[in-house]
Amino acid sequence: MRLRLCDPDRSLRSVVLDSDGHTGRCQWRAGWWSCDLGRLPVRRLEYRFAVTRADGRTSSELDPLCTNVVDTAYGRKSVWQRADYDPPTWLAAPGVPGRLKHLELPSALTGTLPVDLWVPHGLRRRTAAPLLWCHDGPEYAQRAALLQWAAAHIESGDLPPFRVALAGVRSRMQWYSASPRYLRSVGLALDTLHERYAVRAPVAVMGASLGGLTSLLVGLGDVRVGAVLSQSGSFFDPMLDQDESQFRWFGRIAAAVRAVREAESTDRPLHIGMTVGRGEGNRADNDAMAADLRRLGHDVTLRHIPDLHNYVAWRDSLNPIWPKLLQTCWSETR
Repeated sequence: MRLRLCDPDRSLRSVVLDSDGHTGRCQWRAGWWSCDLGRLPVRRLEYRFAVTRADGRTSSELDPLCTNVVDTAYGRKSVWQRADYDPPTWLAAPGVPGRLKHLELPSALTGTLPVDLWVPHGLRRRTAAPLLWCHDGPEYAQRAALLQWAAAHIESGDLPPFRVALAGVRSRMQWYSASPRYLRSVGLALDTLHERYAVRAPVAVMGASLGGLTSLLVGLGDVRVGAVLSQSGSFFDPMLDQDESQFRWFGRIAAAVRAVREAESTDRPLHIGMTVGRGEGNRADNDAMAADLRRLGHDVTLRHIPDLHNYVAWRDSLNPIWPKLLQTCWSETR
């Protein structure tokens, strides 16, 4: 695979391909800056060109030859897609209408915990229904179409009517780095939701990256949780993640991960789904965590996906793993 940027007069000093896990310096030849990536284990790739001009000015440029563009948490990016890539069918499927209500829930942090609660039409406050808690919830809704996913699966009958708690975050790196205060805060928030709404247990928890780590820790620590989805979880290991070791909260995360992996057994098996990109740098971390969770007695489904570390990848890999686990979990009683 080759990506190119046109520069017939060689007016640019340098061009670097900026893409998760595939950053590389481009070479100029015959009017083009080119970067050869070989055969990648992905069906789509989000990227930009980091350009340095002759006067030293730098900028981040989209690929003018690429018509596919995605809005990410880090700005707009061009998207290369392999010929066999297709978005999930549920994106265009009919879905039940729903409504959002903003809540500020009690926490052990400085201030409240912001949550947008989505409720499908017709589900009353005292009608018992499952609850899905989503870390980085507003981002999941905006960039991974989580509410459309929920609405479509309720409409089709694949899942029962359920509420979705889109958990916001004010200090993401601190909160989602195995923070004991944040983990207690989720418990307090769930207490309040159970008081205000009829929640039919078990609760399901999901998240990606640091949110994937946090979702697993919440699930392991709260008896009300029965299912966890961790996408590209940040399960840092000092032996595997030296490139992440300068992160302020690396030590705290590594200690929490080690405690999970070194446990001897569990008396409360969870239904755990895990997805990670085939070419992601944290694939080895996720493989190791999945193996240890299975050893402990948890029901673990791990899927390697043909994408990298981004919301579209997480959107595209919700199915079939998450509906199946929720069907199983929500058919149980605790």
